[in-house]
Amino acid sequence: MPDTAAASSWRLDTIEGGVTAPGGFRAAGVSCGIKAAGLDFAAIVPDGAASAAGLFTTSLAQAAPVVLSRQHLLQSGGLARAVLVNSGCANACTGVEGDAVARATADLAARELGCPPAQVLVASTGVIGVTLDLNKIAGGLRAGFASLSDEGGHTAALAIMTTDVSPKETAVRVDTPRGAFRVGGMAKGAGMIEPFMATMIAVVTCDARVEPAMLRRAVIAVTSDTFNAITVDGECSTNDSIFVLANGHSGVEVDDDLYPALLEGLRAVCRHLALEIVRGGEGATKLVTIRVTGALELSEARRAARTIANSPLVKTAVHGGDPNWGRLVAAAARAGVPFDLARASVAIGPVVLFRNGQPHDEAAPDAARYLRGREVTLHVDLGAGGTREATVWTCDLSAEYVRINAEYRT
Repeated sequence: MPDTAAASSWRLDTIEGGVTAPGGFRAAGVSCGIKAAGLDFAAIVPDGAASAAGLFTTSLAQAAPVVLSRQHLLQSGGLARAVLVNSGCANACTGVEGDAVARATADLAARELGCPPAQVLVASTGVIGVTLDLNKIAGGLRAGFASLSDEGGHTAALAIMTTDVSPKETAVRVDTPRGAFRVGGMAKGAGMIEPFMATMIAVVTCDARVEPAMLRRAVIAVTSDTFNAITVDGECSTNDSIFVLANGHSGVEVDDDLYPALLEGLRAVCRHLALEIVRGGEGATKLVTIRVTGALELSEARRAARTIANSPLVKTAVHGGDPNWGRLVAAAARAGVPFDLARASVAIGPVVLFRNGQPHDEAAPDAARYLRGREVTLHVDLGAGGTREATVWTCDLSAEYVRINAEYRT
């Protein structure tokens, strides 16, 4: 008989920390000279082999660490002894030399840990087309492993940053009738952000015991409405990766009955990190929630919400505090999904500006005042008569975004 108490009687609370908040994980962030200054190499190491799952960019220009880590997860059967992340160099579009550096990084770590290379996962972030210096990585690996600590999660979060204005990390405790387990995570990402799997680099840890197949199923499920529901600039990266490790340190075993609790723990951590990516987007001043309703299919609601979220005209209007509902209508109407202008509606926050084919411009001053806030919601009903809806989070588009990206390599 199913354990109905285990399936329903659990509680989730936010706690301090990041990837080392769950028991049995150590981490470190060190400087190895890839960046001109600051931390640039992170290591996250469980005490023993952990179940592991990952999702990666769907870009056809995949970086060497993406290709290698995907292979390693298949070869190891979903087990990992370490996740290594460098910032400052993406090791993307670097040919056979880049592939060799990624493999050598895993081999060096495997020798240190006494494990097969397939149990080492690697990720890189930074400038595309620049060769990654293996000597620097080797130095970072030695220093990182020497510095591993169960309090090292914060320095690891600092070390993976590129144009991020601050580190992104969080953790939760999930209390169940069988005991408590913890989920923690860190992420980086500020520009080149559009999800076509999980946009950015993120590492999530959990001290419950979860079989690799179940862990992968959970990662796919929570990503759809967290990392896959954000966009900063509509740009899919060559290096997008999310890794989730579960080591069993808590003694709580997740089966089908506790699976919903695992899902909610992972979702809470991933959603917080995803929203922090948008909130800290390059040049961003506002967190923007795009809610689309009235769709016939969930995929159509998501497509319309993404189209609106990626519209430069919508994003600049929000930045300027301009309640230009016409831009929302125009974006929704070109999304390639069923749309009925005569039944559609648009609201900025609580203020309805367009409904059933008729504008309500007398409400524009109220909408303009609402747009002064740091967090705003834009709601479009497609008028298609359906009941499906979707939410995508984005940010405004400012002149600072242009400046950052105009000078990225120079």
